[in-house]
Amino acid sequence: MRDEQDAAEAPERSESEEDNRARMLASPMFVGSLQRGFAVLEAFTPDQREMGITEIAAATGLDKSAAQRFTFSLYALGYLERNPATRKYSLSRRALGFAYAYLRSDPLVEVATPYLADLRQNCQQRVDLSVLDGTDILYVVRLQSQREAFGATLVGRRIPAFCASGGRAMLSRLSEAEALALVERSNRRQLTPYTVTDVDQIMAAIDRARMDGFAISVQETLVGEIVVSAPVVDMRGLPRAAVHIAMSYAEFDQSTVRERFAPLAVATARLIAGGGY
Repeated sequence: MRDEQDAAEAPERSESEEDNRARMLASPMFVGSLQRGFAVLEAFTPDQREMGITEIAAATGLDKSAAQRFTFSLYALGYLERNPATRKYSLSRRALGFAYAYLRSDPLVEVATPYLADLRQNCQQRVDLSVLDGTDILYVVRLQSQREAFGATLVGRRIPAFCASGGRAMLSRLSEAEALALVERSNRRQLTPYTVTDVDQIMAAIDRARMDGFAISVQETLVGEIVVSAPVVDMRGLPRAAVHIAMSYAEFDQSTVRERFAPLAVATARLIAGGGY
């Protein structure tokens, strides 16, 4: 029944993001060697901070000779550094330049940051701004309010959109068919024992966010944390970002979050949207 409803509700679209990317990858203009170079950089993750050539080859699918050449080139350019003791490689400080350039030039971040700072002052909790990137949300602003887990406070962190309150908030502003397609192609792994991975339950949470104007996630991405998020929409009503307020589940229950913090998140999202988004 859902498939029939989705087909009826889906708007006409000229080309999906995935179709457009596939078309560009097949273009004669595409430089495959550049893709392989970036694959080496992207192989370094929080779980793989330092790697040797054999590990880089395994992580990227490159043969050992190609992995060695690309790694050496990136090392020579300053984007990788090498541990003289282990002879393994890691990302260098130079890679931070891309993050700075993005954050400094993105008008959404510039418009949103003052409103987010006011929100943090008002609610005295951690405040974040995320954007959709494929099937993930990507945090682009994070304003810490108290001592928290180190990884939970860093810009650039990715979380699957299907289980994040910000992801559900943004998906609620897409058509049901588009939201369902993204959920179905997501890697619906459990981040915590409380992560909901069933498609129907996820879609029910997105439907509720569509009615409420915000989404709440309880311990689904981090044990002990409850988060409420509201979507920032553009002039067409499509999702541009999400405002998050994150707090301790030991201190606040869902009812309190819904009554006290959800209106603050919604109001801030509307202010950001009124600034041009």
